[in-house]
Amino acid sequence: MTKIWNSNRLLYTVTSDFFGVTESLQTIFTFISEVIEENKENEELREVEEKNHIKTGEKHLSCSQTKQKNLMIRGVKKSFTCTQCGKGFSFKHHLVLHMRVHTGEKPFTCDQCGKSFTQSANLKLHMNIHTGEKPYKCSHCDKRFSRSGDLKTHESIHTGEKPHTCDQCRKSFSRKGHLTEHIRVHTGEKPFTCDQCGKSFTHSAYLNEHMNIHTREKLHACDQCSKTFLRASDLNKHLRVHTKEKPHSCHLCGKCFPLLQHLKGHQKIHTAVREYMCFACEKTFISASSLKRHQRIHSGEKPYKCSHCDKRFSDSSSLKRHERIHTGEKPYHCTECEKRFNQSSSLHRHTKIYHNK
Repeated sequence: MTKIWNSNRLLYTVTSDFFGVTESLQTIFTFISEVIEENKENEELREVEEKNHIKTGEKHLSCSQTKQKNLMIRGVKKSFTCTQCGKGFSFKHHLVLHMRVHTGEKPFTCDQCGKSFTQSANLKLHMNIHTGEKPYKCSHCDKRFSRSGDLKTHESIHTGEKPHTCDQCRKSFSRKGHLTEHIRVHTGEKPFTCDQCGKSFTHSAYLNEHMNIHTREKLHACDQCSKTFLRASDLNKHLRVHTKEKPHSCHLCGKCFPLLQHLKGHQKIHTAVREYMCFACEKTFISASSLKRHQRIHSGEKPYKCSHCDKRFSDSSSLKRHERIHTGEKPYHCTECEKRFNQSSSLHRHTKIYHNK
């Protein structure tokens, strides 16, 4: 029987008749120990992927050796536990790196732009932005990338591979991150919260866009109703309310919409499976948001409160319509006689009665 030790700690025990690979296992464990010690100063274990090998320092491991090394590492007892969340690690070094998730420590800073990182490997990858280095080349075309992950994502365009599948609706994605974001459609999770008003979002990009409401002036004003917008594109979309322009039409029923997202939402009526079911009444819906709105009928929840009085509403659109009673806002105006209305339905009724349209 052979016992393999590292830093006075028993890592693994191998019997002499273990397929005659005792010496190779000892060599592998010696190699792992050397790699860990060499990288303690940098506080990282960086693996740089190459086409057929994984390079660590000046030594090369074939794919089969790398797989064997990973299996050996998995056999090591997880002796180091995070006091914050209870996650276990085989090496103290990995625990130290993990703790930065909780502490927010980012000791590695880019001297070009000041951005900070938790690991030096991430800083090195970031530096490629400044140096322009793109060591990862697509095997299908001449496009190059600074990170191996970006290369893999790009190559899926050529291969059509989408290895990450949602277990709720079986939709597939080329990136794990995209699957994680998609799953929030089913769970309703909104992990990104505005520290100014408490509003939550499914994506960090949506939160960043929302923060503009608090930090920037609304630069683009509608000359019809004085409503203001952060972006010119949003103003252009809004103007269709006044012009009645509806450039997006459904090819199945001919119904027209001012915005593309409205058309996409409508088309689900014709094509989508109603995969969201209310367990209270078994009614089905094409989107998680529609189900959530419906469930408020059963729960009586009214999360939207008027800022002028104590009246509450189950949906945001009802709140907006109500608040116009207090503000006097009348965003809808007749192009024939300039009369203004606080609801689009009132404008439509007026136009039909008085202008025969």
